[in-house]
Amino acid sequence: MKSTEAAIPNGGAGAAILAASVGCFALGILAVAADGSKAAARLLTFYRPTGPLSGVTTTTILIWVAVWVAGNRIWRGRTIAIAKVSALSFAFLVLGLLLTFPPCEDFLLRR
Repeated sequence: MKSTEAAIPNGGAGAAILAASVGCFALGILAVAADGSKAAARLLTFYRPTGPLSGVTTTTILIWVAVWVAGNRIWRGRTIAIAKVSALSFAFLVLGLLLTFPPCEDFLLRR
């Protein structure tokens, strides 16, 4: 790319990528919290027949949307280092997946 060319704004895409991975990480954290704490399980029970899973998923969606909206407002129209955002997002995604993997959760909860 020539130095006189304007970079294409990618902030909105970066915000979407980061928000999705933060949502995955939040799902893992909340799932471990609900399984490891009776108080957290009660707090996250939004619909009794479903149990804490109702609050875990609902709260995760709210976190995902909030991060996406905030990130988009901050980065809209800007060109960001998408490689760094993608690397950070990959780390959040891996951590979120590990937290929802039963052997990892059992290890963290010392079962």
